[in-house]
Amino acid sequence: MISIDDIETARERIASYVRRTPIMEAAHVRDKLPVAASVMMKLELHQVTGSFKARGAMNRLLGTPRNEITAGIVTASGGNHGLAVARTAKVAGVPAVVFVPETVSPAKVQKMRRWGADVRIAGAEWSISNEAAHNYAHSTGASYFHPFADPLVVAGQGTLGLEILDQTWDFDTIVVAVGGGGLIAGLSTAIKARRPEARIVAVEPVGSPTLKASLDAGEVVTLPEVTSSVVTLSCRRTDERVFEIVRRNVDDVVLVTDEAMLDAARWLWFEFGLAADLSGAASIAALLSGHPTFVGCRRICAVVCGAGAEGTV
Repeated sequence: MISIDDIETARERIASYVRRTPIMEAAHVRDKLPVAASVMMKLELHQVTGSFKARGAMNRLLGTPRNEITAGIVTASGGNHGLAVARTAKVAGVPAVVFVPETVSPAKVQKMRRWGADVRIAGAEWSISNEAAHNYAHSTGASYFHPFADPLVVAGQGTLGLEILDQTWDFDTIVVAVGGGGLIAGLSTAIKARRPEARIVAVEPVGSPTLKASLDAGEVVTLPEVTSSVVTLSCRRTDERVFEIVRRNVDDVVLVTDEAMLDAARWLWFEFGLAADLSGAASIAALLSGHPTFVGCRRICAVVCGAGAEGTV
């Protein structure tokens, strides 16, 4: 699907359109994480539009001929990708239509509209919204930007891995939240190309274990249902190419409950004043769980991948 060269090209392509987000030590806290390792947090919630999604959407735009987007851009999103596409369309000067499920965060809908997107509610889950987005693209000629099953998007997300490596070499494990799998596919490709000994740990909701179910089956499977309320991490089926990258690069998968992600978001707000959405807090939820996969780790990098106010109230 992608190579390290694709990610390097993406980094050069999007450099002037995205932020270099900071890394912070998870230190000087009241309530310590229950791991023996030291922990640093990659604060991608400070990225443009509030998540890593800005990287992939911008690479998709800049890697696409201008004549293919003259009718605008359309996508389906649980919130963060829609925000990134709305901002990307504004940069390009073309209209954006974002289809979202009924469970989307109202605050993220408001932000998408402030970026100029036409936001349309379609269905109870992302797969239904995605079908509506495809229908819109076919009927209007708008360019469809997939949130994870697109090589340009995945390569853009992979620039986050290169940026982590630029900032620190001193880690043995990276913890990453997973929805459809685009971020972990891109990031793990970058990390394994430069640090093949580093462990990649994926985090999924108990109510949407897309990758774990597929890894257990040895092939991509469609979940019979999604029960997680964390729409930004809810996906019934991943892409076959993403799955092959995950099967090659990911060392373990940790499942966390929606309640655990909320507790982690509250921890981030209390300890650091970081307003993470539940997907952004998923990596911390995995660490707070005391999962045995972290036993023996020396230095962990937890990606805080998205912003939101859930933990601030």
